Amino acid sequence: MKLTPEQQALLDGSQGEVMAKIVKTLVMYGDTFGAERMVPVTSSYGHTVISFGLEVMKPVYDLYDTLIAAGLPANQKFTADPKPLDPRVPSSLLDDLVFKKIMYTQQQRYEEQMRKLGITNDDDYTCACYLDQVGNTPKKGDVLSWAESSAVVYANSVLGARCNRNSGMIELMGSIAGFVPEFGLLTDAGRKASWVVEVKCQHRPEAQLLGSAIGMKVMEEVPYVKGLEPWLGTELNDEAKAYLKDFGAATASNGAVGLYHIAGLTPEAQELGESLILPDAQVYVIDDKELERVKANYPIVWKKPEAKPELCFVGCPHMSLQQLKDWTDAVEAGLRKNGRKKVAVPTVFTAPTPVIREFEKTMGAYRLERMGVVLSYICPLMYMNNPLCKKKNVITSSNKLRTYTSARYYTEAEILDIITGGRV
Repeated sequence: MKLTPEQQALLDGSQGEVMAKIVKTLVMYGDTFGAERMVPVTSSYGHTVISFGLEVMKPVYDLYDTLIAAGLPANQKFTADPKPLDPRVPSSLLDDLVFKKIMYTQQQRYEEQMRKLGITNDDDYTCACYLDQVGNTPKKGDVLSWAESSAVVYANSVLGARCNRNSGMIELMGSIAGFVPEFGLLTDAGRKASWVVEVKCQHRPEAQLLGSAIGMKVMEEVPYVKGLEPWLGTELNDEAKAYLKDFGAATASNGAVGLYHIAGLTPEAQELGESLILPDAQVYVIDDKELERVKANYPIVWKKPEAKPELCFVGCPHMSLQQLKDWTDAVEAGLRKNGRKKVAVPTVFTAPTPVIREFEKTMGAYRLERMGVVLSYICPLMYMNNPLCKKKNVITSSNKLRTYTSARYYTEAEILDIITGGRV
């Protein structure tokens, strides 16, 4: 690793022992992946994947205290993943006891640490930090120090920023030091596509399902996706960005994708076209039957597969404002069609606090409440980490939530039919 004189001075202790350890950690991280130098972090915001005060992670919070005591807040403002608890989300007294007395015992301590490190307010807790209402939207070419798989893949792919799939704590160290090791997705070579995905579906493929299929096939490599133009067009409008948000989250969780290119649509694909494709790239053809095969092979981990759903989550990653509006209209129409006033399954829509606040201006939150739908800032994955909640028959349209928990996946159309008509 070739350090600048300034970086070497930090490693040698010019700003104290804690900063020296931070730089040493970043150097070791870079050496592991063959990085030859550090590059400056250029974005205005960082983003941390850690948003929960789990008892088992006390050493992490002790490390936060060390950073705070050393007077080393991040050199950026930053956002964090969603909080794990919200009293509005359905739970039993026993669920709450486990949450507060066994699992998230460090939550209050953690949130106080975040305030000291630079989190401004509750608006800053979301996995979809790049949405306009939140404001952590990097520019094309920005170098980031982020962790959170769905946020990283969105920033790389849809925004054209540059960030590796960092772990928790590493991302904060990069924000504090102001530089990160240059390797992988920070380099031009690392952003080349080693897979060409040819989409040959007769109908618009479900974003979460298409992303899942690609993620499981290419794993951590970069795919160049062709064939989505009939449904997404060539303009990154709100509809296309919402689709790619959910698509990318599935590629990153069902596989380990940190960057994808969509022909004619995402920034680098528009600028560089098929020159992004490596000469020896493999080809994966996806049609409707392939998506059906992928979905049919998802394991059902409920104790009783034939049981009725007890709870539904929509919004992992968090929903955009337009998605909230579209889902509200769809649920209203579905209930009206089925002669119902309230949803048949307790349902939670999740979105960032600033998006919820904007949605409330349109009376949208009142409409959802009237239909029995809870609107929350929660992280569904953190809710499902409760061993008691794992036993519940939870359904979702999120392939990320399906992958990491016992929740059962259904397409958006199927979810709508279940919650508005009671049909499984």
